[in-house]
Amino acid sequence: MDLLNNNYSTATVKTGLVLEGGGLRGMFTNGILDVFHRNGITFDGLVGVSAGVLFGCNFKSHQPGRAFRYNLKYKDDPQYMSWASWRKTGDFVNTDFSYRVLPRFLDPFDFEAYRKNPMKFYAVCTDIEEGRPVYHEIPDADGDGLTWMRASSSMPIFANPVKIGYHTYLDGGITDSIPLKFMQNEGYAKNIVILTQPKDFRKKKAHLWLILRLLLRKYPKVADMMAIRHIMYNEQLDYIESEEKKGNILVICPDNKLDIGRLNLDEHKMRSVYEAGVKKAAEVLPQVKAFLNRERG
Repeated sequence: MDLLNNNYSTATVKTGLVLEGGGLRGMFTNGILDVFHRNGITFDGLVGVSAGVLFGCNFKSHQPGRAFRYNLKYKDDPQYMSWASWRKTGDFVNTDFSYRVLPRFLDPFDFEAYRKNPMKFYAVCTDIEEGRPVYHEIPDADGDGLTWMRASSSMPIFANPVKIGYHTYLDGGITDSIPLKFMQNEGYAKNIVILTQPKDFRKKKAHLWLILRLLLRKYPKVADMMAIRHIMYNEQLDYIESEEKKGNILVICPDNKLDIGRLNLDEHKMRSVYEAGVKKAAEVLPQVKAFLNRERG
């Protein structure tokens, strides 16, 4: 694999990277981002949802391999992700371990490199009282930055809502799973979209009665959004397909359904999904370079 130092972002057209979530399916995204980094692929802006935020932040901090490394190392540690943590704290992904101990002591996140990287970084969260998506730019991952990242990836039932200021948030995928339109509205005319489902995937209506009943008690608007999420998601896929046909975007996705669940920490599966991302990135690298260098119009 070529390790290049060239910068493939254009100066004339703002380039964007859109990262879908999907829990541990994000290992596919992680593999792609690591190849991008090692080949000097850069963007003017990145928007992530849920796992897309947690893996994308390492792209901005110039730390390829970090997310793959710490997930493998701490996969069996109940302090990281576990049902024991969920029963004790209400968070399957333990907040203190994952957002304080891990990035500051065990596998340090490079906050300074993140801050100095000029690429803008946005996280999508869901305001659970208003039932709408919120797009927050995170120029500094320290302090509230990590809190916004946690909010974006806090799945209903498996995580506590995150209070920031006067608002309360959960996973951004509830209200905007693939925020391509957001990036376009922000002026990013040339976008690469990384999906964690294959191209022919369409979401079916989920049987979420227990979850909806629990959500309805406190957050009826979130329950309403969850009930129609499959419609929103499939409409986004239709829009992505139309934009791809126009040549406005480049879509990268797995060839087949990834054999891993959202919260599955099986080492063999994580390695397989990560390597699928590395392989796919190597395959499409010439297209990526050509797309980013192509003049618009």
